[in-house]
Amino acid sequence: MPSRPAATRDAFGSLLARAARQWRRAADLRLQPYALTEATWLPLIRIARAPTPPRQKDLAKSMSLDGSSVVRLLDSLEAAGLVQRREGEHDRRAKIIVLTPRGREIADQVEAIARRIRSDALAGLPAKDIETATRVLEHVCRVLDPVAGADA
Repeated sequence: MPSRPAATRDAFGSLLARAARQWRRAADLRLQPYALTEATWLPLIRIARAPTPPRQKDLAKSMSLDGSSVVRLLDSLEAAGLVQRREGEHDRRAKIIVLTPRGREIADQVEAIARRIRSDALAGLPAKDIETATRVLEHVCRVLDPVAGADA
């Protein structure tokens, strides 16, 4: 029988995947009344949270998508009146993505729901535990990031 620490390590990946699925499912269920799916709300949140309007390629990277997938996604969001593509300030070939007023309104609604999900999910946990979990997850993401691995 494996030791407790070994069993905990063995369960880590599947527990992480399960938590991510449940988090996503909670978001999808709470966003159903807005007719939003993860494919719709996630890019809106990424754009809204960016300190400056992201370029298409930066949005693709932040969502772990290839360029053609992001183009199709942005075509759909643009057709829905949620985003606009604009020429970059320093490079007209580089397209930056901005939220329309309607896109901003929806992103704000999604953020409010995300805050409630986060609050519910983390209720009762000490701040120190949340900080530790965040540090662990950041480490896992850093180690598994294919771009970071290519640099090594």
